[in-house]
Amino acid sequence: MSTVELTEQTFESTLSEQDIVLVDWWADWCGPCKQFAPVYEDVSEQHADVTFGKIDTEAERGLAASANISSIPTIMAFREGILVFAQPGALPKPALESLVTQVKALDMDDVRAKLSEQEQAAAGDRSTA
Repeated sequence: MSTVELTEQTFESTLSEQDIVLVDWWADWCGPCKQFAPVYEDVSEQHADVTFGKIDTEAERGLAASANISSIPTIMAFREGILVFAQPGALPKPALESLVTQVKALDMDDVRAKLSEQEQAAAGDRSTA
């Protein structure tokens, strides 16, 4: 599957409708983004079961701000709508392949349980402050 452009209008629905979504936050003026684009596209073609989205931070400033994007390229991975990976910087092809493999292998029941524990701990911290 080749990459798809994501916008503020399609971002949430893509995350909720697709099991695994990788997102490349980029801009046309960004040299490292342009160097990373062919790697991202190539890996996308090897994984038809994963949605590879691209978000132009210049065209989607509000979306980039809401995602706290401060450096590009930034790669994010979502599984079942949950952010499971976020890292600024271009990844070499083997690292991107490894990321896809790791996201596919996640035990999402375990991920949800850990998130719940973290939220409960955070709520406890707020109540004692």
